[in-house]
Amino acid sequence: MAIGFDNNDFFDGLAGKIEANDYIEPKYYDMYNVKRGLRNENGTGVLVGLTRVGSVIGYRLENNEKVPCEGELYFRGINIADLVSGFQMEKRRGFEETAYLLMFGELPTAQELQKFNDMLDAGRDLPKGFTENMILKIPSKDIMNKLQRSILVLYSHDENPDDISVKNVLRQSIELLARFPTIISYGYQAKAHYFDGKSLFIHPPKPGIGTAENILHMTRPDNAYTQVEAETLDLCMAIHADHGGGDNSSFATHVVSSNGTDSYSAIAAAVGCLKGPKHGGANIMVRDMINNIRANAADWKDRGKLKDYLLRIIKKEVYNKEGLIYGMGHAVYTKSDPRALLLKGKAYELALEKDAVEEFKLYQNIEELTIELFKELKGADYILSANVDLYSGFVYDKLGIPCELYTPLFAASRIAGWCAHRIETIVSDNKIIRPAYRNVSPSMEYVPLKDRAL
Repeated sequence: MAIGFDNNDFFDGLAGKIEANDYIEPKYYDMYNVKRGLRNENGTGVLVGLTRVGSVIGYRLENNEKVPCEGELYFRGINIADLVSGFQMEKRRGFEETAYLLMFGELPTAQELQKFNDMLDAGRDLPKGFTENMILKIPSKDIMNKLQRSILVLYSHDENPDDISVKNVLRQSIELLARFPTIISYGYQAKAHYFDGKSLFIHPPKPGIGTAENILHMTRPDNAYTQVEAETLDLCMAIHADHGGGDNSSFATHVVSSNGTDSYSAIAAAVGCLKGPKHGGANIMVRDMINNIRANAADWKDRGKLKDYLLRIIKKEVYNKEGLIYGMGHAVYTKSDPRALLLKGKAYELALEKDAVEEFKLYQNIEELTIELFKELKGADYILSANVDLYSGFVYDKLGIPCELYTPLFAASRIAGWCAHRIETIVSDNKIIRPAYRNVSPSMEYVPLKDRAL
């Protein structure tokens, strides 16, 4: 029988004890020079590891001070803008090439890319009975929860799950990369049917169409999608495939992999990190904020009135009263987020197809007006730019992707980077990641049970 909250007073008391006994006063962080959130005083990340997988450049350091610059993102030393330009000019899919580059450290030849695609197609089906027993019989309201549990159950379907040789981990990585789209698509269908009362559609993955198109194929009742839709989702997945290793979920992959555990445990941990709203849920917040603006701003098509409403959001007067314009600003990027720049162009192309140019202009106006507002509030030198979540929120909405799939789609993209970082850890590192913590608890003496006060 599950523990409930029948005795609310008891639980309230326990919660109160936790809040009193677990709170650490900020002064201790300064006293012991603790880098909260692994951040230096100047806002830069604490250097804790080395990687060859990806690189994020959002500022320059001069005399230990952050100097803003245009953002750059590199996958294995290749600028993401050049990578995207390459596959877009040739009118072909890019996510699989990106995944290959991240995992193997070099661009594939045409023959190697075809072989890689063939392996992904061969691995997209789930093990026998898995869909019925794991997904349909145990549906979840949260698709990330379903994804994480499914990954751990795949351990039981692997004849060699604990072998962490490079060859075996590579095999597991390709299988996970192939299966993520199927799991999240079926997980969504089960959720929509059992919790939302919608018809159940289980479409088998289709060979030869790639990862992004399979997601559209498996999540839509009629399997239909346009070329622009496919290209847009493929671009989203390619630019989300990695972010340098210092992001929360990739760092967790390094941490968990450093102890020698199996691939399923390591990747499930990464999914757990991404599920948190501070990491993977920002584009959902963009969508929520946009809906609020459309419903409550006096006239969201009027720049002046939109600016007034955005100012009220910043002042914590309206919306969720947290004072944040979601989709604006980034922990690393300063002058620009290269992913946002790449996606913005494709988002406009999608807007033309969907007759949604006015709505696209709303996002564009939010970007421009938020920058104006912060310069007015904080000074003309204040640097702020849109991040990728602003336009991915627009793109997912125009693609008709349910908000329950926003973060799972992020996971289906980032699995490429997670696997690359896991393999890198296995190949390069031989030390378990174990940082130090200092105890700041007051001294206590043991008191016999009979002498403790009620």
